[in-house]
Amino acid sequence: MTNLAPLRRALLSVSDKTGLIELGKGLAAHGVELLSTGGSAKALRDAGLKVKDVSDVTGFPEMMDGRVKTLHPVVHGGILGRRDLETHVAAMDEHQIHPIDLVVVNLYPFEETVAKGADFETCIENIDIGGPAMIRSAAKNHAYVCVVTDVEDYDRVLNELDENDGQTTLALRQRLAQTAYARTAAYDTAVSTWMAAAIADETPRRRSFSGTFKQVMRYGENSHQSAAFYTDGTNRPGVATAVQHQGKDLSYNNINDTDAAFELVAEFDPADGPAVAIIKHANPCGVARGATLLETYQNAFDCDRTSAFGGIVAMNWPLDEETAKAIAEIFTEVVIAPGASDEAKAVFAAKKNLRLLTTEGLPDVKAPITTYRQVAGGMLVQDKDTGYVGMDDLRVVTKKSPTSAQMDDLLFAWKVAKHVKSNAIVYVKDKATVGVGAGQMSRLDSALIAARKAERMAEAMGLSEPLTKGSAVASDAFFPFADGLMEAAAAGATCVIQPGGSMRDEEVIAAADEAGIAMVFTGMRHFRH
Repeated sequence: MTNLAPLRRALLSVSDKTGLIELGKGLAAHGVELLSTGGSAKALRDAGLKVKDVSDVTGFPEMMDGRVKTLHPVVHGGILGRRDLETHVAAMDEHQIHPIDLVVVNLYPFEETVAKGADFETCIENIDIGGPAMIRSAAKNHAYVCVVTDVEDYDRVLNELDENDGQTTLALRQRLAQTAYARTAAYDTAVSTWMAAAIADETPRRRSFSGTFKQVMRYGENSHQSAAFYTDGTNRPGVATAVQHQGKDLSYNNINDTDAAFELVAEFDPADGPAVAIIKHANPCGVARGATLLETYQNAFDCDRTSAFGGIVAMNWPLDEETAKAIAEIFTEVVIAPGASDEAKAVFAAKKNLRLLTTEGLPDVKAPITTYRQVAGGMLVQDKDTGYVGMDDLRVVTKKSPTSAQMDDLLFAWKVAKHVKSNAIVYVKDKATVGVGAGQMSRLDSALIAARKAERMAEAMGLSEPLTKGSAVASDAFFPFADGLMEAAAAGATCVIQPGGSMRDEEVIAAADEAGIAMVFTGMRHFRH
């Protein structure tokens, strides 16, 4: 396999015309003959470049609304022909097939068409056929042919021609071939995923996944693990699409925790007031609502000031100067918000290790999303937990009914519990978490841990009674026994929200009645493993 390969003839056929003219001029400067199709050929001619239509080479016009134009032996023979095999060279000479040394193709905008909500037939018409065929042909024959699918690689090719007297290196051709195969794979993934949804096939026999490289991580969860970050092409507001204003690159754990924080705070409609979530190791250590953003942050911080150190702060309102000053008082890894004032940015400018991210809005927590988790030898695929419970969905099961204020706190606690690792227990008072128990093997242990944390915070704040006194408590799944409920009652909880569904529901309800606690069932659980 030769290292340097001359580039004498190029085929350019692109949907995205970005950088096309500059590429064409650069190639022409090296004496490269340009072949092209349709709109690409017109754009190049309009720029004063000499171009030969592919239809003139094949002897066939574009037909069937452009479905057939490059699917021809003269095109694919020119791409696939091996220059080192006499039989290939003889066949090319016999059939007047001229070598094509560069293929530049970006595909019909299928993903963009789907994203715009186009109908079935329009999506079908935006499935590229000839483009992927040429890309794969060129990538297979990368020993001699250079293939380019991304605008970002145009300059790389031109630089190589400048450096190597009109030739490309094998290293470049191999790298671009890998990129090309990944592009066609991602394209087919987008088509197959869309079609499965379009025909309502929830469990297709084969399912593929794709991503686009965004950045390399310094390391993964631990320093001995390598890691990288890839985006999935969706425009969901969040860590993947946010603008980073300052600070060093996000780490693997930063991205994971920031995503958890922003998805949680998005549960709270900004039209109803500000909300703040503070996350540590993917679990909330404080969530609150308040009259102002500053008050809201302070209430969230007061749930667990110790765990908030080095945490992630997310909010559903744009960051203001006063709140930025309060956040800057302790070490914070990341702040993410749907915007930030110039004054707030100036406050953070002095904190070189704090990352500020802003988004164009909040994610729609009710929008259907498919999630993936790899296990040994396979992949678990499920719908994202978009379950929602409102006032009308609750069923009071105790003699005592919650008051209006208690019901507000119960629903607040339920939203937070959805984002806490199971087994989850969340105490809330006045629309602020006051105790969070996460990820324990026993629901009783989660209730105990959350209560003890609340006691320690009360002592640190100089309060005479635990923060959980008079609180509402949420359990992400049913209480299998009454012990967890009684621990919550002992901590001062006055009302409980839980899914129900245990064989011992009657026993748990009776215990609540005896303790004078109001309890409601949701009929829905929120396990988060």
